[in-house]
Amino acid sequence: MTVTRRAMIASSLCAAAWSFSPAIVRAATKATIRMKWLPQGSFAGYYVAVEKGFYREEGLDLEIVPGGPNLLTENLVATEADTFGLSGGTDSVFVARDKGMPVVCFGLAHQVTPFVFVARKDGPVATLRDMKGKRVVAWFTGANYVLAGMLAKAGLAAEDVNIQPQQVSVTPFTNGDVDVCAATVYNELYTIAQRLGRENLRTFVAEDQGITVPRDTLITSEKIMRDNPAMAAALLRASIRGWKEVFANPAGAVDTLLKIAPTLDRAHQEFSIRENKRLLTAGSAPQQGLLWLDMTAIRSAHDFFLAAKVIGKPVELDKAFSLAPLQSIPLSERQA
Repeated sequence: MTVTRRAMIASSLCAAAWSFSPAIVRAATKATIRMKWLPQGSFAGYYVAVEKGFYREEGLDLEIVPGGPNLLTENLVATEADTFGLSGGTDSVFVARDKGMPVVCFGLAHQVTPFVFVARKDGPVATLRDMKGKRVVAWFTGANYVLAGMLAKAGLAAEDVNIQPQQVSVTPFTNGDVDVCAATVYNELYTIAQRLGRENLRTFVAEDQGITVPRDTLITSEKIMRDNPAMAAALLRASIRGWKEVFANPAGAVDTLLKIAPTLDRAHQEFSIRENKRLLTAGSAPQQGLLWLDMTAIRSAHDFFLAAKVIGKPVELDKAFSLAPLQSIPLSERQA
C-alpha cells in the first residue's frame, strides 16, 4: 500500500471518529428518571429511548425506575433521590409547589386530560352532583385533585362525597362495590370496557367542566435546573426521539415493553400506544412539538384549582415551569 493511500485511509478514519456526537465520546452522566407507575404503553417512549441508546448519545447514563402505589414522584425528585421524574400532572406540580417542594416542570407529555371518572349507566350516578354521599375512588396522586375541582364546579365540596384511595385493580368497581372510579383512557378504561362493555359506562370528563388538565409532567429539582439545565434539555431531546420511534414502529415499542414486563397484554399495550399518541399530539403539540408546555392551558388549570381551593395560594408559574430546555431544541426536532 502506498504512503498516499495509507494517509488517505488514516484521514478518513480520523474524520469518521470526529463525526460522532461529543456526547458519545465523553463519559455519560449517571441519572435516574422515576416513572409514576409500572412499565406500560404510556411510558414507551422512554423505554425505547433507553433501548436505542438515545440518552447515552446525549451524554446521559439514564436508569428508568418504576413507580408504584403510594409513591409520589414529586417527593423523590424534590429530595434528589431521583434526578428526574414523570409525575402525575400539572395539578400535582401545583400542589407540590403549594407545599414548598422545590420541583420544576420542563416537559409535558399528555396535552389534554388523560383520565375520566367512570360510573355504570344503570347505577345511581348520572351527574356529578349525584356523587354526593356515594362511594367514589380516585388515585391520591393527582386524580383526587382533579375530581375535587370538578366537584367544586358542580357545587359540591370534596367532603360531600365519600372519596377513598383507589386500589390498583378496577375489580371493586366492576363488582359494584364502589359507584365511581378513576380510569385513564389508555389503561383502566380499556379493562373496564372489556369486562362491562363500553356502551354500559358513563364517563365524567374534565373538559366537559371547561378545564383541561395536562398531565405526565417531566420534572426535576430547582437545584438541577439551576446548576445543570443542559441535562434537562438532553433528556428532552432523547425522549422526543424515543416517542417518534414509538409512533413509527408501535409493534417494536410493544416488543420493548414485553422484554421488560412479559406479563403485559400485547393487544392492550397496542391500544395504549394509540391512545397515548393521541394525547401526546393533541392541543398545541402539532404547532409546538412533543412534550410542549402550553402555558395558556397550564395557567387556566392553575386558576381552576385555585378557585376550587385545591391549592391554597397562587403558584409562581414562572418558577414552577421552565420552557428554556424545550426552546433550546429546534422546532423541527420537536415536531412528531
